[in-house]
Amino acid sequence: MANVRAPQIQVYDSVTEVVCEPEFSIKVRIYYEDTDFGGVVFYANYLKYMERARTEFLRCKGVNQSELFAQERRLFVVKSAQLDYLSAARFDDLLSVTAEVATVRRASMQFVQHCTQAQPADGAQIGKPVVSARVTIACLDADSFKPCAIPGALKMSLSH
Repeated sequence: MANVRAPQIQVYDSVTEVVCEPEFSIKVRIYYEDTDFGGVVFYANYLKYMERARTEFLRCKGVNQSELFAQERRLFVVKSAQLDYLSAARFDDLLSVTAEVATVRRASMQFVQHCTQAQPADGAQIGKPVVSARVTIACLDADSFKPCAIPGALKMSLSH
């Protein structure tokens, strides 16, 4: 499969660290722009953090989504997301955002994701749960936007 290659760890935007093993996670710093008037992370921003974690998870698996699109005409889209907001994150907190594949089907996969406090700015408990989610991702044909099979090599690497 042309789109699988050795993982490369890099720093992107507010992602400060990527850990591939044993449990996948990224660290995300909360900036002022991430918060609402009350100084709490705006609820929709957690979806961005989780998207980054899934992207970096695939990168750690050796998957380059740009190459997958260009060479195999496949792309991934969010089909559904169920989030439970458990506590607030605030400006200058450092969150740990995980991504774990729960199920892989022919044309979709479901991730279980968590945001937890890695370094709270106010001295709150490290490891405190902030958000938990189940996110279903569909694999689509880039030309027709119809569901199509996840490439075999990728499916195998996600199942292990």
